[in-house]
Amino acid sequence: MAQLLEGARNLGWVLLNSFLRFIFVFINNCVAIPSYCLYCILLQPLRVMDSRTFWLIEGIMFKWMLAMVSQWGWVAGYTVMEWGDDVRPLSEEEAMVIVNHQATGDVCTLMMCLQDKGTVVRKMMWLMDHVFKYTNFGLVSLIHGDFFIRQGKAYRDKQLIYLKDHLDRYYHSRDRKWIVLFPEGGFLRKRRETSQAFAKKNSLPHLTHVTLPRLGATQVILKTLGPQQENGCLGTEASTVHRSQSGSKPKGLQWVVDVTIAYSKARPMDIQTWIFGYRPPTVTHVHYRVYPIKEVPVETKPLTDWLYQRFVEKEDLLAHFYETGAFPPPKGQKEAVSRAMTLDPVQLCFIQFLAFASGYLWYSVLQYFYCRLF
Repeated sequence: MAQLLEGARNLGWVLLNSFLRFIFVFINNCVAIPSYCLYCILLQPLRVMDSRTFWLIEGIMFKWMLAMVSQWGWVAGYTVMEWGDDVRPLSEEEAMVIVNHQATGDVCTLMMCLQDKGTVVRKMMWLMDHVFKYTNFGLVSLIHGDFFIRQGKAYRDKQLIYLKDHLDRYYHSRDRKWIVLFPEGGFLRKRRETSQAFAKKNSLPHLTHVTLPRLGATQVILKTLGPQQENGCLGTEASTVHRSQSGSKPKGLQWVVDVTIAYSKARPMDIQTWIFGYRPPTVTHVHYRVYPIKEVPVETKPLTDWLYQRFVEKEDLLAHFYETGAFPPPKGQKEAVSRAMTLDPVQLCFIQFLAFASGYLWYSVLQYFYCRLF
């Protein structure tokens, strides 16, 4: 009987905690997202007169929005441990980031672990499934200039054309530096069987922890944003005619950052867990490996082989992690070194204060005009 009462007490606490967290997240969204949108509307004259300053301000607000999402998980005890190459020195250089995709929590994990990487968050562009456009955060991403891609064979060719046009119009004009995509094109649990069947039919590696990546978006990004080609690979000088907001000719992509996300006990975390916090505190592990852009081919067959090889390496990394609890050490080293990624609680409190103060300000302004008019 005592165990039954203890179980009921624990369940009640979990439900109460989840309910209170939901209320907080709901209020957070209600004050932060409208404030972000209203400020962007209010600053449109500045966008016309000085677009560089406008996108600087918008980028700072966007980073704060992502910091609030990171806080939801951090407060629940969901932290990040980083492995592999240090990507912080690349924060001011252009890079394409390729990530394995297991669940919606992957996006939240990236939002958290990139917070301490300089200006990366405010100068990055995301490629995400079009369904995210219709979520609470969709309007923010739309204003920021992220690209929503529609999956499926029926839409593939048109979507790649739309992607190229989007990059041409917004990437350099808004001073973007990093572009994030999930080459697998869907969640692991949804694509694994189809990927394994395709691999068996075409004598490709059998993958369990990742799926075979799709080429389309990766190739479009490399050809549109990458430097000039040299012998089928990307060179060191930008081929694009666009100019950055500073007026200088952009260098084009300089790096590919290969990110591998591993969850404790191979249990991916979804956005619901991030919001409600019903899973016990856990550490998500993120491994980085950096490749100079000149090592990356752009022609279809070599790029396909190169991309497949990256995901075979991801498979090996994840297999080693799930077996040992750690990623393998880099070549030439005996032991892999991990780094705990932490958020600044003072900064998070300051951002929350600004969000609620801004929400109250807009509420007071709208209430004033409503009373004057009606």
